[in-house]
Amino acid sequence: MRLAFCGNDNASAYNISAGVLRNVCFVDALNLVPHVFLLFITFPILFIGWGSQSSKVQIHHNTWLHFPGHNLRWILTFTLLFVHVCEIAEGIVSDTQMKSRHLHLFLPAIMGFVAATVSIVYYHNIETSNFPKLLLALFLYWIMAFVTKTIKLVRYCQDGVPFSQLRFCITGIMVILYGLLMAVEINVIRVRRYVFFMNPQKVKPPEDLQDLGVRFLQPFVNLLSKATYWWMNTLIISAHKKPVDLKAIGKLPIAMRALTNYVCLKEAYEEQKVTKDVHFTVCPSIWLAMYSAFGRPILLSSTFRYLADLLGFAGPLCISGIHLTQNIFYPKKNNSVVTSEKTQEFLRNVYVLAVLLFLALILQRTFLQASYYVTTETGINLRGALLAMIYNKILRLSTSNLSMGEMTLGQINNLVAIETNQLMWFLFLCPNLWAMPVQIIMGVILLYNLLGVSALVGAAVIVLLAPIQYFIATKLAEAQKSTLDYSTERLKKTNEILKGIKLLKLYAWEHIFCTSVEETRMKELTSLKTFALHTSLSIFMNAAIPIAAVLAVRYGVFHFSLQKGREKVRRERKKGRTNCVFFSFLENVFVILIIIGQMTMIVGQVGCGKSSLLLAILGEMQTLEGKVHWSKLGEFPMAYAAQKPWLLNATVEENIIFGSPFNKQRYKAVTDACSLQPDIDLLPFGDQTEIGERGINLSGGQRQRICVARALYQNTNIVFLDDPFSALDIHLSDHLMQEGILKFLQEDKRTLVLVTHKLQYLPHADWIIAMKDGMVLREGTLKDIQNKDIELYEHWKTLMNRQDQELEKTTLERKTLRRAMYPRESKSQLEDEDEEEEEEEDEDDNMSTVLRLRTKMPWKTCWRYLTSGGFFLLFLMIFSKLLKHSVIVAIDYWLATWTSMDNANEVRNTDDDKSTNKVAVFSILSGAGIVLCLITSLTVEWMGLTAAKNLHHNLLNKIILGPIRFFDMTPLGLILNRFSADTNIIDQHIPPTLESLTRSTLLCLSAIGMISYATPWFLVALVPLGIAFYFIQKYFRVASKDLQELDDSTQLPLLCHFSETAEGLTTIRAFRHEARFKQRMLELTDTNNIAYLFLSAANRWLEVRTDYLGACIVLTAAVTSITEGPNSGFVGLGLLYALTITNYLNWVVRNLADLEVQMGAVKKVHSFLNMESENYDGYLDPSQVPKDWPQEGEIKIENLCVRYENNLKPVLKHVKAYIKPGQKVGICGRTGSGKSSLSLAFFRMVDIFDGRIVIDGIDISKLPLHTLRSRLSIILQDPILFSGSIRFNLDPECKCTDDRLWEALEIAQLKNMVKSLPGGLDAMVTEGGENFSVGQRQLFCLARAFVRKSSILIMDEATASIDMATENILQKVVMTAFADRTVVTIAHRVHTILTADLVIVMKRGNILEYDTPENLLSQEDGIFASFVRADM
Repeated sequence: MRLAFCGNDNASAYNISAGVLRNVCFVDALNLVPHVFLLFITFPILFIGWGSQSSKVQIHHNTWLHFPGHNLRWILTFTLLFVHVCEIAEGIVSDTQMKSRHLHLFLPAIMGFVAATVSIVYYHNIETSNFPKLLLALFLYWIMAFVTKTIKLVRYCQDGVPFSQLRFCITGIMVILYGLLMAVEINVIRVRRYVFFMNPQKVKPPEDLQDLGVRFLQPFVNLLSKATYWWMNTLIISAHKKPVDLKAIGKLPIAMRALTNYVCLKEAYEEQKVTKDVHFTVCPSIWLAMYSAFGRPILLSSTFRYLADLLGFAGPLCISGIHLTQNIFYPKKNNSVVTSEKTQEFLRNVYVLAVLLFLALILQRTFLQASYYVTTETGINLRGALLAMIYNKILRLSTSNLSMGEMTLGQINNLVAIETNQLMWFLFLCPNLWAMPVQIIMGVILLYNLLGVSALVGAAVIVLLAPIQYFIATKLAEAQKSTLDYSTERLKKTNEILKGIKLLKLYAWEHIFCTSVEETRMKELTSLKTFALHTSLSIFMNAAIPIAAVLAVRYGVFHFSLQKGREKVRRERKKGRTNCVFFSFLENVFVILIIIGQMTMIVGQVGCGKSSLLLAILGEMQTLEGKVHWSKLGEFPMAYAAQKPWLLNATVEENIIFGSPFNKQRYKAVTDACSLQPDIDLLPFGDQTEIGERGINLSGGQRQRICVARALYQNTNIVFLDDPFSALDIHLSDHLMQEGILKFLQEDKRTLVLVTHKLQYLPHADWIIAMKDGMVLREGTLKDIQNKDIELYEHWKTLMNRQDQELEKTTLERKTLRRAMYPRESKSQLEDEDEEEEEEEDEDDNMSTVLRLRTKMPWKTCWRYLTSGGFFLLFLMIFSKLLKHSVIVAIDYWLATWTSMDNANEVRNTDDDKSTNKVAVFSILSGAGIVLCLITSLTVEWMGLTAAKNLHHNLLNKIILGPIRFFDMTPLGLILNRFSADTNIIDQHIPPTLESLTRSTLLCLSAIGMISYATPWFLVALVPLGIAFYFIQKYFRVASKDLQELDDSTQLPLLCHFSETAEGLTTIRAFRHEARFKQRMLELTDTNNIAYLFLSAANRWLEVRTDYLGACIVLTAAVTSITEGPNSGFVGLGLLYALTITNYLNWVVRNLADLEVQMGAVKKVHSFLNMESENYDGYLDPSQVPKDWPQEGEIKIENLCVRYENNLKPVLKHVKAYIKPGQKVGICGRTGSGKSSLSLAFFRMVDIFDGRIVIDGIDISKLPLHTLRSRLSIILQDPILFSGSIRFNLDPECKCTDDRLWEALEIAQLKNMVKSLPGGLDAMVTEGGENFSVGQRQLFCLARAFVRKSSILIMDEATASIDMATENILQKVVMTAFADRTVVTIAHRVHTILTADLVIVMKRGNILEYDTPENLLSQEDGIFASFVRADM
């Protein structure tokens, strides 16, 4: 067939006798001119001379500087391309009815399509280079195209072409589009003035684009890149070569930062207060504020969702049209007359329907992903704003709110980690509230048109099921809330166990506390089972209503109050040299004076109100009466060291300088004054080592000295030190007093308020405040008190003359730290050696290994998890899944067979028996499918919960039975993370991910199988699509894993910052560092938000590509089914299955990526399960040990050798000693002598590799550990209390009578105090014993040891936080209460063992002196005598 522009079957086609513009052929040829012009002009610029023009404005990232009307231009151009596709299709369909080829029917449309594509590429490059003068070519093109199309439209009107003709409609639409594009160009000329004006407008890119740190480009790229997330390609591809880090994702754009959104939300919130009527006291609504601040993007997202839902109905309609018209519509050859397709006839063409189906899917998925992205971005913005508001509220909380339990750290963590995320997800699901009703209504309308009244029955069923679904959703919310409560309680108990693990092991209480955690865990699992059951029922019901119902319930879950915080204590600033404090505390009124530039000491017994007085001065106590008057110095920051040490999760240096400028000389002076340098030298990275909950575990004394160093370093006029010497031995105390306080502070004339029990320093005080029972007993200089209260002065003098001699406390701490660091150092050495070996290997091989490991799924860990749930449940899950999907395919196959049989026989009145059989088979299959849906969901959930139960049980037992050395070496935060974040992932995230992955995978395989069965040629097209899918998932999984890990790793510092702020509120407010901590919170929030935002963008990147891939599968399936001709109902079935692939392809990849990350939690738990436990079994059975053992308290130490680990040197070497029953023995020696190691050896807390200890005739190495430790008593240095009642803290085993408990409290000087509490013995102790002072906590620990009344008591001197008077009383009580018991005292203070029956002096693991104190003192050259002389 010869080609001709207007065909060669009609000679009149080239006749122009009636006028050139009246000739169809000429008009169509004229329409080619603008397109050829544009291509002729733009191609040289694009491909030859581009790049020669230098950009006037430098823009990084090769990013867009948008011209006016940018988005409108892209929308109009895409619409123009779609219309061109319709014009091409119409021309080709019309051409097929001609005898010869008529190029003018479709060639101008093809050229127009090419020109429109080139125009947008050309425009994009002009925007990138910011050279608007070249837009003149586009302006001319739009004018020419508008004119030529208008001529064509006028000609159609003159020829009387009706509106029903598709060609007329297309031409009219294109005239409008070209006119609008021309108007857009005119607007660009008007705004930018690049032509026809003397002064062109100069523009700069947005501030974000000028910041090289901003890498999130979604707000700044063009519309096509926004829709397809093309700009993410660089990150996704680079992640395959190099792990994504914080540097790669950069900073948040300004509009998305927490501060920006906080200001926006706060303004909306405050605006309600202004608009409220003054007569009404209604609290402003946070919901209204959220709507006002973030309502517009939610409406935009809802619009996208509506469009996506409406386009979603195009798929079934097109498939229905293909199925119905395939047998009817066949093109027929016409003669030589050029005809135009009517719109209805055109839409009946099966190939047109296939293309429309493809385009509808592309648009629908694009709009849907756009809706998801907008809601996610809005949710992240809302979360950032809420976190800022919560943080501001925390900074205004009163100390009493936290100490009295009104607001706990657990509640704060829940607000930050869970409830703000729930609100974010609420916004994400919000469009479903109004989208679902539209879907249901549209579905019912379409079904009514197809099925008639039967459709209304289905709609009625949905309505009737709604109450059931609402009930299930309500139960789901209740179950989730109770799960959260039980989880918080379990974590609280676990945290207490980990903090007091040494005490629990020494008292053999680990099983009691472990059982308590297990009981809470069982309640949590029961709640999770309830949740799983209702989830399965929801899947079983499987309707659209549950989504809206869950949202409605979720609406009320989050309860957030933004009422004003407490009113701060009014501080009136007056000029003068005196700070006068006058206030009411504990119903006692007094006036005190603190003189500027002098040292004021506050002394008194435990619990007399010394710390409370400091807090009241700082404005942290609730003022009932009176005022605090400050001089001008009160306006400036103050330095404060609390009694309980508070550290940041930061380096040692950052903890000391605390935001102040770094001064090397001052820093060195402070660390020397606090004797911190030896401790710093032990740390792996010196003062750059991270400490705190997530870092190195430091002892209480080391933590306290860092806090004191922080207070000294600050260049403030006022310094408050609350009992800083309690954690220091006498040498360090003297050093700190001389170098730190008298020299460092006093020489600068700084005001110092010092709370202390060290009365030997009273002569240095300029002013002394003596307190008793919440009142000021005496006030003045030491000389004033000597003159006015001789009795008090003499009492002080007695205590001052006997200075403490804590010989080794600090060095012992350093020794413990050195032991903890030893494995780290050896491990780091091994890692360094490994790195050196790796460097010697070939770099290419190393890179390929890294890539292989990063792209490999952790199948071994998956198998471990699956087998943790039991092989039976695993088999049942796999079998039920396969059976369920087989039944689902059988149902669809049966329907398709039924339909094809009816179509083939053209049956209108079928036999009743056959119809009954078909209905019966269909009903049986449907019933089986529904039941199997419930069974499979239940098996997956039950298997997941069983695995979670077993993993947590094994982890808890492994941890709690682990050696004490493990807890010295491992950060507490790391262990706790296994029980919190990792356990939560195993409990609640892995089971639904596993269920979704298996369901999506089996659905995709079912769909591919069914399509291939219906149209075998589809398998040919499946190969390239499968390859594309493989590479998409391969690249995505690596990037997604990195981004999820970044999201997790950036969330932990944010949570820790909230926790540490709540714990250190007093310190932060005293230092006036609220603004700095706010700024830090905003930075951490933005860092976490940018990681989550990139993760969300990566998910959208994946879903857009898998959705487009699914659309290609649908198009391929449609074309192959059409070309094979009409055969059966399997064509429609195949196409419907192809539609399901679109939905489930991305879920396969996302679930794979999620499962890969979530399996990391299982891997971390398994790493702890491989740890060695203590050997709790003994050679003797517990029944063989006498019940009253040890009755006498006789101790024989025979050739004892002890070490902490197999690879460490012995700390005790062949020690021999004999302690008679009832003897009072004191053990002393310098640091590293082995005293504490000997005390731990009695409890087998260390490795006894030679020798033995025999107590009452039984070798302790043969005893079961629990039996041994439960029969001995010990008093530790660190006071540890657990949340619960006082009774529980004294006797967790509930074996003692009340009389015995009261006796122990009386011995510990606590009876009167406990009696005054509401509930007495049942009075509650808050977490960590925060409602008692440190000294009172230490007394409770003493009472705890007295309760057991073992015949052997080990006292690891624990009176650091107790005043000397109370200590004297306790020493006497111990000697009388345990007169018939064996007491072994590890002496940190030599004077405490002068009355002992026997003294053992140790050095470097050996016993040097062994005799009575009198005999040892008589040896003037002896070590013990030298100790005592140094103490005098």
